[in-house]
Amino acid sequence: MVARGFWVHALLGLACLLIVFPMVWMFSTAVKPPHEIFAGAFHLWPETFTLANFHTAMTQVPIVRLFLNSLVVAVGVTLAQALTSILAAYACALVPVPGRNVWFALFVATMMVPFQVTMIPNYLLMSKLNLLNTYAGLVIPQVITGYGIFMLRQTFKDLPRSLVEASILDGANSWQTLWRVVVPATRTAISALAILFFINTWNQYLWPLLVATDTHMKTLPVGMQEFVNLEGGTNWGPLMAAASMAIVPALGAYLLAQRYILESFLTAGLKE
Repeated sequence: MVARGFWVHALLGLACLLIVFPMVWMFSTAVKPPHEIFAGAFHLWPETFTLANFHTAMTQVPIVRLFLNSLVVAVGVTLAQALTSILAAYACALVPVPGRNVWFALFVATMMVPFQVTMIPNYLLMSKLNLLNTYAGLVIPQVITGYGIFMLRQTFKDLPRSLVEASILDGANSWQTLWRVVVPATRTAISALAILFFINTWNQYLWPLLVATDTHMKTLPVGMQEFVNLEGGTNWGPLMAAASMAIVPALGAYLLAQRYILESFLTAGLKE
């Protein structure tokens, strides 16, 4: 039994190492001077510590603008997806809507459709609406997510039925019951889901690459491609410096809400 526990922990430790090492190497490269980066020898930590790569990242590419664009898009998509997920999940879980199980099945079915299938139709629609290179074009195709509806529907179904019934007996309508009873009672799960929405949107590359071709509308993951062509080749130092700065919002959001995220995963789907 002890030996089994040892190997389980050893495998978990190895998995953590494999996940953390790329981030450590990224930051290490960000603070190395060019001659150490291209020396060919393996040094986990730089012999000469420098912040010049961060200065290059801040001056040669409009990284502040890229940060702002990513933040606007990530916050906009997060708020939109949270709102639509709350409304649809509430209707599918607690409101006696005709055919609600069919609607829920359709929402869940959208999770099986790859983004590549809807990418071109969405792009053509945004083009016809003249929404390319706009925040609206980046946000609108992502306002609804089947994943969010699925997760919150399971959470809402776990609520004690007496809470909803007591609200109805007090004279509250469906809208008041949702915002005064259901949402406050499930704010932990909603917050965790919103963090996942934010991280997913912050890290998006393909859709912003298609829609935002203007330099001033590019998001951070797309704009970081500019470092590939700096100084006639791949400029690894500034690229890793920009990547180190780029992960801070998403990593910080996850660290603040990791307990709630794990709880939402554990409780989702336990009750039908």
